[in-house]
Amino acid sequence: MEQRPQVLARAVEGDADSFSSLLEPLLDQAYRLAAVMLNDRSSAEDAVQEAAIKAWRKVRQLRGDSGSLRPWFLSIVANECRMARRTRWWSVIKLADVKSPAAEEPESHSDLHRALLRLTPDERLPLVLHFYLDLPLEELARTLGVSQSAAKSRVYRAARRLRDDLTIEEVF
Repeated sequence: MEQRPQVLARAVEGDADSFSSLLEPLLDQAYRLAAVMLNDRSSAEDAVQEAAIKAWRKVRQLRGDSGSLRPWFLSIVANECRMARRTRWWSVIKLADVKSPAAEEPESHSDLHRALLRLTPDERLPLVLHFYLDLPLEELARTLGVSQSAAKSRVYRAARRLRDDLTIEEVF
């Protein structure tokens, strides 16, 4: 099997097969990130596909070793999710999905899931990257484009807000 740095170098030179082999192991994490950020499977698939296309177009800008590929690609996915949420059509489509207060949520949605969805996408992103995708703080910081201490602060603040939003129900 060919060494990963050599595959990365060939991808940067424009080899589509090399790029595909590097990106393929990251697609599941990218989809999970997009699904949590957008709360819609179809939109998540679209966001990951658009991010992959943008990554292919920008692969020559990738600097560093193959270890920088995951945070670089996940930051493209996160940006794609942010852009998807900013579009006018997103708000129109999501307004059509609004349920009446009397409508019950499926039992499969946990309190944690509902609390996560109440966070803003920018608050949700560091939590998902760190706890759901198991990114270490160093990669989290590179993905968010901030220092490690800023990444740690974002995780802490979002977790505190999430914890405050969760209520403990007493059962009698």
